[in-house]
Amino acid sequence: MCLRKPAALLLLPLVAVTLSCQTLKAQTPAPAAKPAKVRTPNYVDPMLLDLTLVLPPPPAQDSTATRAELAEVHRVEQSRTPAQVAEAEYDDHHEDIFLYAKVLGPDYTVDALPLTALLSARVRNDAGLLNSPLKAYFQRPRPYNFDTSLHPICDTNKDFSYPSGHTLNGYLFGFVLLQMVPEKRTEVLARAEEYGENRVVCEAHYPSDLEASRRVAYAILAAMLSNPRFQHDLTAARTELRQHLKLAPLTPAP
Repeated sequence: MCLRKPAALLLLPLVAVTLSCQTLKAQTPAPAAKPAKVRTPNYVDPMLLDLTLVLPPPPAQDSTATRAELAEVHRVEQSRTPAQVAEAEYDDHHEDIFLYAKVLGPDYTVDALPLTALLSARVRNDAGLLNSPLKAYFQRPRPYNFDTSLHPICDTNKDFSYPSGHTLNGYLFGFVLLQMVPEKRTEVLARAEEYGENRVVCEAHYPSDLEASRRVAYAILAAMLSNPRFQHDLTAARTELRQHLKLAPLTPAP
């Protein structure tokens, strides 16, 4: 006669295997997290350029100046047109030297101008390295984070407001571009101003953030112009762009 084993005995091998697997899993180290990519400067070392020395602090959040700036942001919100909203949303997602395609035409593209694209990427990298500490130093909240009655139309975050990173890049790319096609000075500077003003349309910045960014852009450009690597990359990109636009080579200043 065959005796039936108690159910508990039948489960013992399964329990043993399960415990063994759990022990092995516990002893197996978790995959190491990938180290964060370290951004290194290309043309300007942030340790050697203290931009807090060229910027005044932003107005206090409880000041008359900030109240006036918030009133201006509300005015822009009430008066912005669908076309202005579309332009601001476009600029929110385009933050390289090719934002000046409005000035240089539809053939002014990354694919057509790889050396210009490389210069753009390196300039933007350094601008970010220099601007992030400024935001952390001044810690000015964005308008939509300070005044929740606003209705921002662009991407939102908890990052600080002063100076504006987009506006810094817009002016810096414009100033660099003027080293390449000075014939377009008026149009480039107008586009840089428009690009910055669109950050107020987005409600991501106060007007004084834009002026701070312009000051920082001038300081960064001056530092870059003294760097031999920047001059090498600028010369290569200038030659590429002027040939692409069918412009004569620039005559060196006497």
